[in-house]
Amino acid sequence: MRRRLRSPLPQRHGLDAARLRLPEVGSWATVLEHLVERLPRVEPARIEMMLRERRIVGLDGPVAVDAPYVPGMFVWFHRDLPVEVPVPFELGVVHQDEDVVVVDKPHFLATIPRGKHVVQTALVRLRRELGIPALSPAHRLDRVTAGLLLFVVRPEVRGAYQTMFRDRSVGKEYEAVAPFDPAVVLPAVVRSRIVKERGVITAQEVPGEPNAETLVELVEHRAGVGRYRLSPATGRTHQLRLHMAGLGLPILGDDFYPVLTEKPLDDFSRPLQLLARVLEFVDPVSGEPRRFESRLRLAAWESPESW
Repeated sequence: MRRRLRSPLPQRHGLDAARLRLPEVGSWATVLEHLVERLPRVEPARIEMMLRERRIVGLDGPVAVDAPYVPGMFVWFHRDLPVEVPVPFELGVVHQDEDVVVVDKPHFLATIPRGKHVVQTALVRLRRELGIPALSPAHRLDRVTAGLLLFVVRPEVRGAYQTMFRDRSVGKEYEAVAPFDPAVVLPAVVRSRIVKERGVITAQEVPGEPNAETLVELVEHRAGVGRYRLSPATGRTHQLRLHMAGLGLPILGDDFYPVLTEKPLDDFSRPLQLLARVLEFVDPVSGEPRRFESRLRLAAWESPESW
């Protein structure tokens, strides 16, 4: 196995430097010429300025603005950060040891950097707040879903925890607040086929062999709303939200299902009332059973008058 090259640049704002390998075959005269073609979303003048400011480096140091193109060469640099709306909610550490960190992620905070969300993500915040540059997520939650997230501290055990989630050997329990309908018979196991097309913001239930399964249970109800326990056997995109909407019980605060309503990124009102409440598994490193429970509560159940 080829050993991954260590970046000559330290993390910045909790983010690793981007790494590019120059193609073995090409007609570019300089590194600058290649990067202008390789990074079409970055203005050529900006790339040139980064080179002049010695912000793009190779294994032997900063790359000069007129450096000749070298096939197979590696370069590293930190991308310019997007302008982000600060997410005004804290991450709560539920558990921390030498292998894992378990946190309560608030609503509206993405798990990892992507698109318009980079610094305002759980991963980047935790790397900075806990001083653990190698921290990495074992799984993910949607930006609008709150609750338990497990991060891995040591790179050498990262694969063991990620594999555990990939192989669905983790018991997951979610809580949701949604309308109460006495005509809906619960508990019920909901099965359907869910597909998510690239570039389309919502997922869809379509005819065909089911690939998603959720156990839906009513815990209690009052004043026309219910508190539900959701136990997914699979992990399809937006599975719980689609299955609740399919039952005629759309989760309160859901801007996607059953009707898509786009909301500004700085609107933190009426969060999706979905909480990742329990993670339970046999630790792949120690062999010990583990169970973590969220300390968060869903606002629509705790303070229904606000909804």
